[in-house]
Amino acid sequence: MDNFPFARRTNWRQETNDLNKVLEDFGSRHIPVLDLTASNPTGCGFSYPEGMLSALNSLENLQYLPDACGMKKARRDVARYYARQKVTVSPDNIILTASTSEAYSFLMRLLVNPGEKILIPRPSYPLFQFLLEINDVHFEQYPLHYDGQKWRLDTLALERLVDSKTKAIILVNPNNPTGSYISPAELNFLNELCGKHQIAIISDEVFFDYALGAGDFVSLSGNQKALTFALGGLSKTLALPQMKCAWILASGPQVILKEALSRLEIIADTYLSVNTPVQNALGLWLEQAPEMQAQIIARVKENGQWLSTHLSGHTEILALQGGWYATLRIPAVKSEEEWVLEFLKEDHVSVYPGYFFDFDREAYIVISLLPPASVFQEAAGRIMKRLAKI
Repeated sequence: MDNFPFARRTNWRQETNDLNKVLEDFGSRHIPVLDLTASNPTGCGFSYPEGMLSALNSLENLQYLPDACGMKKARRDVARYYARQKVTVSPDNIILTASTSEAYSFLMRLLVNPGEKILIPRPSYPLFQFLLEINDVHFEQYPLHYDGQKWRLDTLALERLVDSKTKAIILVNPNNPTGSYISPAELNFLNELCGKHQIAIISDEVFFDYALGAGDFVSLSGNQKALTFALGGLSKTLALPQMKCAWILASGPQVILKEALSRLEIIADTYLSVNTPVQNALGLWLEQAPEMQAQIIARVKENGQWLSTHLSGHTEILALQGGWYATLRIPAVKSEEEWVLEFLKEDHVSVYPGYFFDFDREAYIVISLLPPASVFQEAAGRIMKRLAKI
């Protein structure tokens, strides 16, 4: 069985890296670690609205009325959520999925043949590589550049990567981990580029509601100038990753959009993956979203402010427009791997190295701003103390 012919697409390296080995060792010895990689909001001490679970206690949940794109009632609830934000979306242009990862898979099946490619941002979340490989899609990375004040698309580099095999460009708006939104000028560039080359845009907007201030950023929900798919979901919108519901908002030129929706409906009908209780609860839950988002934004701002006032003289926080993470540039007197292992072994604090997100140079670390303030301040304080010794 050692030579069983598994599919090449799952031939990933599976050995445990040095960071995880240390974490496993600490866990086996019951040594506590302060986690500044926390991405699960349900473990960060937020207060969920009273009565949220009562929305699941309905006799309607005993009826199964499958709809390929999601129950019409639930899609109307999503449309109303966007209407409250002054974005007009037809329920007929919404497809519900169990997660944004599933939404990506649906869109890759819709848009890309084996051997064709999608362009993805760098730096960004490493999940893309796995999703693309599972779906037999090639990819190339287009760079985001930091100019000292904000992150920007490298439009020249992006345009150079476009060829006849390019079928879609993925945006993360705001990007994870840089927290940078797409600007109106960048959207105009993307619409012109994608219209010229018949390329679709996939805009991952799961963090869109978490802006930390005013800015010149735009959502691609309802974008009409190119075939566009904006993604959202309960995981971030309501801090409910366990409830497994996300959505695709499709828009663009009407003839192309109609054909895309027809094909997506068949793909979704093949899976019928979104469960009935969550769809029935969606309306009440989305009405409660502002309460959850206000808590998270307040936490992120509090932790971000504390961090900015306690920086070591050798450390810089890169500008952050939105999202849950902060990127720190630290002295490159040693590698990111060495820094992160030192923080973990000596200070018992876990952080992300920049290479996890494909930063193109060293040394960066990425930390979550979600933990309770007391935990965050203790953990970040240990890091700052160590960096101050340089």
